[in-house]
Amino acid sequence: MVGRHVSDFEEGDMVLLGSNLPHTWTSAEVENDEFAAEQVVIQFRKTFLGDAFWEIPEMAAVNLLLEKAKFGIIVSGKTRDLVSQLMNQNPVPSPARRFLQLIDILLIIAESEENEAIDFHFMEFPPTTQDTERFRMVYSYLAENYRSEVDLETIASVANLSPTSFCRFFKKIARQTFVEALTKFRVDHAANLLTNTTKPVAEICFESGFNNISYFNKSFKASLGVNPLLYRKQNNKLA
Repeated sequence: MVGRHVSDFEEGDMVLLGSNLPHTWTSAEVENDEFAAEQVVIQFRKTFLGDAFWEIPEMAAVNLLLEKAKFGIIVSGKTRDLVSQLMNQNPVPSPARRFLQLIDILLIIAESEENEAIDFHFMEFPPTTQDTERFRMVYSYLAENYRSEVDLETIASVANLSPTSFCRFFKKIARQTFVEALTKFRVDHAANLLTNTTKPVAEICFESGFNNISYFNKSFKASLGVNPLLYRKQNNKLA
């Protein structure tokens, strides 16, 4: 989850995220560590080289990239592979060279066409730090509990708001209702199961948090344009 964007992550995914942008990665429960996820993270303040460093003409492309990072950026293709090599360099460079390496990484991404914004609309109305943290807590809760019953009173309490205030808050930040966001979590999970398992559609329906087949079919088709059976036929990797 980045901003209001929710999707599956895959091996090798690379993102650049600006400050105060809610985000979380959640892995499905596994019985062993065979498919456990691991991430490599570089964190830095925009001012780590001074307040005006990125404003010099030579850094104009990077300065624009850092502004674009407010929406979240996904890096792909050969650019991702090159940056990955630098991030996982062994032996690890000296502290001074790490600064130069970070600048090099940012320049590579900034000068590449293999990057795109994740959620352009999230920063149309920039949230306060408090709202950002509240939104992160809400989405993290949804990511952990969407397969169970999630009522309005419970999710409002997570945000420390009344149900009415929560609905206004969520719609303002997410540009969708709480029910719409919850449904998307469930549909995305169902789509993943339809693609990667042979479980019966009815089992997938209830495992994804839907409480009846009819509503599941309606919600799935409204979101992805086809019914679950056709989606499986078109996408299942085990067929």
